[in-house]
Amino acid sequence: MSKDVSSQNPATQNNGFKVLIADLVGLKFDDQGVPDCSEVAEYIVAKGGVFHPVSDAVEGVIDDGKIHFYYRPNISTEDEIIAITEAGNFDALIAAATFIPAKASFPRGGVRIGAGTGNMGALCWGGGNGDGGTGVLMNTPGINSRATAQMVFKALLRTVPDIDLDTLHERVVAKTFDTGKNLKDFPTSKLEGCVLGVIGYGNIGREVAKLGRSFGMEVRIYARERHKKWIEAEGFVYAPTILDAARGADVLTPHVGLGAFDADAGTYANAHLINAEVLNVLAPGAVLVNFDRGELVDAAALDQALASGAVRYAAIDADLFLNEQGDVSGPMVPYLPLETHHKGKLLLLPHAAADTDHPSRVAGGKQAVDQIFGLLLEKSVSNVRGTLPQGYTDLGVMGVPGVGAVSSSQLSGLVADTETLDALIGDLRALLGSLEQLGSLKHARRTETSAEVSEQFVLNANRTISKLRKAGIEGPFRA
Repeated sequence: MSKDVSSQNPATQNNGFKVLIADLVGLKFDDQGVPDCSEVAEYIVAKGGVFHPVSDAVEGVIDDGKIHFYYRPNISTEDEIIAITEAGNFDALIAAATFIPAKASFPRGGVRIGAGTGNMGALCWGGGNGDGGTGVLMNTPGINSRATAQMVFKALLRTVPDIDLDTLHERVVAKTFDTGKNLKDFPTSKLEGCVLGVIGYGNIGREVAKLGRSFGMEVRIYARERHKKWIEAEGFVYAPTILDAARGADVLTPHVGLGAFDADAGTYANAHLINAEVLNVLAPGAVLVNFDRGELVDAAALDQALASGAVRYAAIDADLFLNEQGDVSGPMVPYLPLETHHKGKLLLLPHAAADTDHPSRVAGGKQAVDQIFGLLLEKSVSNVRGTLPQGYTDLGVMGVPGVGAVSSSQLSGLVADTETLDALIGDLRALLGSLEQLGSLKHARRTETSAEVSEQFVLNANRTISKLRKAGIEGPFRA
């Protein structure tokens, strides 16, 4: 039964709208294994929409002026999606990991929960790039950036530091290990001092870079020239080419997306971006972590690199689809034979890095709902991918504070918050004053006074940095 507690008509016109939710919007499961979608469902109702659970039939013509969201997280194959959309059943779509085929029809537009839109293949908005369609393609950048970045390091930490934790655990439990005598038999390395090559300076790439810096790694980032000043301002090393980022790197991780689709070639611009040339300039025995799109890496080149030792370990997180006959498809398929060739050297995951975090999926679902309301009721859109059809107002980027670029709206919010602004100005003045005092003592012999001033400077610096970070004033600027 549908849920609707709104007594007011939220629409600005007489007809209503139908929206398909084709993925889970909650990843918390009850004792029966049923995923909880209640947070997003209640959010829809609170905004004046109608939430239809799986048990509800898709209605025909709707004329109540409301937005009806039909929850169908279990459809996944191309045939299922086309069958449910071919009759023009839905005006718009919310999806996450499900691949949306070219023939699927959502004339008003769609929102992908997450950053990349390579799986949003419907031609109604111009395919995964959103170029040239009549509908609007949007995403929710930043929502799962931290979850993905943390998964990158979860994979990396399986192999570096390269200490055999399982064996140590077993021997401790069996009481066959003596720390004084046996620990020398388990030498290890650490991430501190290693070179991390990051391809891309988007939300996820930047979050990965920040984690790398926290581990004491030297972080090199390849991005467009316009990002150089921001990369260097954050203390990272700018790499003008992919080879510059990869050369001598102990770890390489791409975060650039598939890029534009070339219809004539039938491939994406960034396909095989990580090729033999790139893999061969890495530090010997490097680690490759690709939690972006599977197509970014040339699987054949990775096969050779694993065989030669140029790469000693690779973690790949890519889509894998299974039909009723048990046949597999998707960008993970080329990697499957490598696992048999290189046992223990590969971690293969089904594009789970950004899609298994409950809070991120709920937050992304709510943001997608907001974007759908703006799209259908006001023709105002945010986080547009590709070209924007005529008649819509572009509101720019809707993001997560602290993730990605600093926006004009964030700065406006800071200026409007008088209490926070005054506190920050006070900290900055205190920082400047203690810095001037510190400079005046450079020839002083009174070490006690110098130590006191130095302590105050460091304290003021930490307070200022903390307030700026809390306000989200960290990273590149976007007008």
